[in-house]
Amino acid sequence: MDLLIDTANLEGIKRIYDVFPIEGVTTNPSILKQEGKNPLEQLKKIRAFIPHGAQLHVQVISQTAEQIIKEAEFILSELGDNTYIKIPVFNQGIKAMKILSSRGINTTATAIYTPMQGFIAGKAGAKYVAPYVNRLDNIGFDGVDVAKNIHDMLKRHKLETKVLAASFKNTQQVLTLCEYGVEAITAAPDVLEQLINHQITSIAINDFNNDFASLVGEGKTMLDLKKK
Repeated sequence: MDLLIDTANLEGIKRIYDVFPIEGVTTNPSILKQEGKNPLEQLKKIRAFIPHGAQLHVQVISQTAEQIIKEAEFILSELGDNTYIKIPVFNQGIKAMKILSSRGINTTATAIYTPMQGFIAGKAGAKYVAPYVNRLDNIGFDGVDVAKNIHDMLKRHKLETKVLAASFKNTQQVLTLCEYGVEAITAAPDVLEQLINHQITSIAINDFNNDFASLVGEGKTMLDLKKK
């Protein structure tokens, strides 16, 4: 399962990239608003930092297929290869996905709340479809189940589109989708960091350190036992 960072905060991106194996970054207008900076300039800073070939997902704002395509071409000219154009699932968005995909441009269908939205976007050629897991939970649906259903439909109909599950409130949601075989998730830095944190692990590390210190002294490691 690919891991992506769902933020436009450059410090948060740097912190996660320093530790985790990460495939890229996803953004949207609301995430960019949180930074309070020129969106394009912030996206350029992100692109300059992340490794060459890493994914950067950037959302269009235009409301007609013609304008979506123009906006997508501009975004690609500014941010380069392996930039994925995020397009909300609505009539003009699907039309634009179909045209952009036919031109070999990577698209990510977003704002997905139903399995059929994900399926139609896949049929239109989207590389990824992004169901909103936690937002679905908040309106009375099971977001994890919706993501699973979309995954199954795409596989059953032999579409190459992958699920990029988004909007998480806890690591259990991520774990369940990872176990199921969903191809990718994007989550905020704090959720990603919690994937490896566990209180008992911290206790075990402390016990190991104390036991080693009782043998050779406080603050020493195996390097200190090297013969001079």
